[in-house]
Amino acid sequence: MKQALLVAALALVPLAGVGAAQAGNVKIGFIVKQPEEPWFQDEWKFADQAAAEKGFELVKIGAADGEKLMAAIDNLGAQGVQGFIVCTPDVNLGPGLVAKARANEMKMMTVDDRLVDAAGAPLASVPHMGISATRIGETVGHAIMAEIKRRGWNIAQAGAIRVSYDQLPTATDRVEGAISILKAGGFPQASIFDAPQAKTDTEAALNAATTVLNAHPGIKRWVAFGLNDEAALGAVRATESVGIPPENVIAVGIGGAESAINEFKKPKPTGFAGTVIISPRRHGYETALNMYEWIASGAAPEPLILTSGTLAARNDYQQVRKNLGIE
Repeated sequence: MKQALLVAALALVPLAGVGAAQAGNVKIGFIVKQPEEPWFQDEWKFADQAAAEKGFELVKIGAADGEKLMAAIDNLGAQGVQGFIVCTPDVNLGPGLVAKARANEMKMMTVDDRLVDAAGAPLASVPHMGISATRIGETVGHAIMAEIKRRGWNIAQAGAIRVSYDQLPTATDRVEGAISILKAGGFPQASIFDAPQAKTDTEAALNAATTVLNAHPGIKRWVAFGLNDEAALGAVRATESVGIPPENVIAVGIGGAESAINEFKKPKPTGFAGTVIISPRRHGYETALNMYEWIASGAAPEPLILTSGTLAARNDYQQVRKNLGIE
């Protein structure tokens, strides 16, 4: 009961001290869970652009687990940072992060992954910019179905690899969005196979997908999808390792990461048919700008901003990236 009351009380209290700061004195933290991933590097790059334009200092920190995240927030507080943006390694840390931000008198926003409270509900008291995961998953599903039709496949003879990372709600929403479109298009539920990955990188996806492929050697045509580009690319590498030709593989990723672009640049097409590009510019530049305005002028950001994605393929990815302001 006491914990529930504490969480409720925190939700009603601002996350930082009162008063606006002078532009030149603004310091903003930007914490990401996997700083080595291109997506987060791009977020930082665009946040740096906002910092250069507005004249504030940006402090970038990687925090791969809850303990490091809590230490990072204390670090920012010790540096005099007035607010921070965070992509948390664990969405269940919500109440603890709210308390930690308040103890350090800092404003807090989340990006990409939304915090939840003790009951598992979205923590509405913390402004968030995220991705409409279900819609993006549906875009993946539509892309796969369109490619199946273009190739003239018999859908009853194909298999689907659901590269899963169900610990993360947005990952589940993305893959279930894709599955809903596949099933609506006539893809049999019995032909959709789960491939749980231990991590969200290409190697983990390769290992998970290989297990599925080895368990179903009679299926010669495959589609694949998951949380990100790395999930789809891991499935492609798995099909290559067991000798399935690229024309028998349709994998669609999410993110438009450098790994996806490099795949498109290969001399010959692979089974990686496309990626739904999510603009890291909005997630980096816009969140940093929103935090700056919140600190400098007291103008709080919208409570919830959801972005969507744009499908890109080998033949048009450059134009899509240009349209999104990435190139």
